[in-house]
Amino acid sequence: MDEETRQVLFSKYETGRMLGKGTFAKVYYAKHLVTGESVAIKVMNKDQVKKQGLMDQIQREISVMHLVRHPNVVQLKEVMATKSKIFFVMEYVRGGELFAKVARGRLKEDSARKYFQQLISAVDFCHSRGVSHRDLKPENLLLDENEDLKVSDFGLSALPEQLWNDGLLHTQCGTPAYVAPEVLRKKGYDGARADLWSCGVILFVLLAGFLPFQDENLMKMYRKIFKAEFNCPPWVSAEGRRLISKLLVADPARRITIPAIMRVPWFRKGLLSQPIENNREEEEESGGEGGNNNSSENSPSNSIPGSTKISSPKFFNAFEFISSMSSGFDLSSLFETKRRRGSIFTSRSSASAIMARIEGFAKGINFRVGKVKDFKMSLVGPCEGRKGRLSVMAEVFEVAPEVAIVEFTKSSGDTLEYAKLCEEDARPALKDIVWTWQGDTVCNGNGTVNGYVEDHPIQSQSLM
Repeated sequence: MDEETRQVLFSKYETGRMLGKGTFAKVYYAKHLVTGESVAIKVMNKDQVKKQGLMDQIQREISVMHLVRHPNVVQLKEVMATKSKIFFVMEYVRGGELFAKVARGRLKEDSARKYFQQLISAVDFCHSRGVSHRDLKPENLLLDENEDLKVSDFGLSALPEQLWNDGLLHTQCGTPAYVAPEVLRKKGYDGARADLWSCGVILFVLLAGFLPFQDENLMKMYRKIFKAEFNCPPWVSAEGRRLISKLLVADPARRITIPAIMRVPWFRKGLLSQPIENNREEEEESGGEGGNNNSSENSPSNSIPGSTKISSPKFFNAFEFISSMSSGFDLSSLFETKRRRGSIFTSRSSASAIMARIEGFAKGINFRVGKVKDFKMSLVGPCEGRKGRLSVMAEVFEVAPEVAIVEFTKSSGDTLEYAKLCEEDARPALKDIVWTWQGDTVCNGNGTVNGYVEDHPIQSQSLM
């Protein structure tokens, strides 16, 4: 794709000028042909990604960006692929990097505080989802047309499954001037605490106009980082210096936490009376099938009434089945707003047997089971979580006479708690009725194939 040539991708997006270029990717401005919405599309060469062994990293970045949907995080809208390329369609952020603003000189304290408040809001949300960014710096903080901050570039981020047996991360990564001392020591580190060190460096840069740890000799710079040896210039207020000194603490166990940051008077100045919340995710998840709009379907009760007679479950479209079970890179279905994201498995058991097993599983973990309608039931958690009580819808769809799809979707509650329910509770409890889980290899005599042809993702294939 040449930066001067306009192209239409997947009959959806018209590409324009190049916005940036990295080692393995180019980013282009584009417009949605129907809505006119501006987006940024990151294009990666599959062969280069595979040669460098980065395929797992790309898949992890997709998972992370889908997980951390927050007003101060750049939104990943969809992911597409051809035989040779991978396309990330992302929110277009017009204002450029915060680095460009800082490069012109230090910011006024009120401006620096606003960006720091938004940074902490985004980082707090990432950490609540088990995500450590690991490369926070002004170059990865973008500004939109309203001068609001957006965290970007989750290519080095980490998820809980990357923790070693000691519960720590061990991969050295990040940008030297912003990296925490414990990351440099190669003895394992807490990703969330390391992120807060980087936030401290960013706050220093915003208020001072230069880096706290800098030296032409890299080893001398590292020694300053190990000792947390820095000096705030006189123009930084006493309150700002105090907060920086609590963030840039060499011992991560003594470093200030996000709840403590949010109680600091300097941080709270000018903050909205209601803290910034992740309303975007809740809005997206409140609509569509399986939502909370029908109180009769979602009101919890102690048992499933046996009087409702249903002839057969809903039919599940074959294309949806292929898309959800595909291990390829056409992950558009993850970002569709018409169907809420969920966990899916296939089964060769009868619909009534599946429903009975799900009911037994739910009661076994003290979830309340709601009413059934068209092979659908609601499961409500026993206690309050981070975002209220977890509520999950379970629905059975018919694919073929001897094949059923079971889909769990979150109606309310915390996304991370929902993911743990699916992975740690449902998977082992229901394994005897499961044929395959979403994303696992489908083994059958018919040889289901997933793949792509150049510039045209396969749209549908026969199931039988």
